[in-house]
Amino acid sequence: MCEKETSTPLDLGRRRFALKSVASMALGSSMLMVKSAFAADTPNSTSPNQTSGPVQQDGLSPRLTMHGLDTWHGTPAAGMRVDLFAIEGDRSRLLQTITLAASGRSEPPLLIGDTYRVGTYELLLHVDEYFASRKVDLPQPLFLSKIPLRFRVTDASQRIHLPVLFGPWSYNYYRGS
Repeated sequence: MCEKETSTPLDLGRRRFALKSVASMALGSSMLMVKSAFAADTPNSTSPNQTSGPVQQDGLSPRLTMHGLDTWHGTPAAGMRVDLFAIEGDRSRLLQTITLAASGRSEPPLLIGDTYRVGTYELLLHVDEYFASRKVDLPQPLFLSKIPLRFRVTDASQRIHLPVLFGPWSYNYYRGS
């Protein structure tokens, strides 16, 4: 009994893609080596610059803003209640309570002009109320009910924007501009 060999037609499109991918990886890795060589010539290249903040947006005065993003639904956190506190020593003082706009942003800014000062602040996001108002069926009690975000304003001449990504089980925030 003799078995007949079958061959699969050669897919030239895949072969070209694979060759382009290998070439791209080689180019990318060589660029990383060049970047490493330049970085080695720069003093303190491994430590971040702690003396300046993110690039400022032209035309906007210094201010504190936030943007709530609901990762569970993939939408802005429209309607979420947020409390802003000033932290003074071991005490907190409520400055204001806002409801996020349809865009999920704090409109107007949380702090601007004379209210925007150096200091320690805390935002308290009421995610329990937010998910309840959207009638999300989640296990009770909720894993996250309130999300506290404590941060410092060290230079009131810089704009600080805090994007906050959250869901029922996790959250993340960072300093934007």
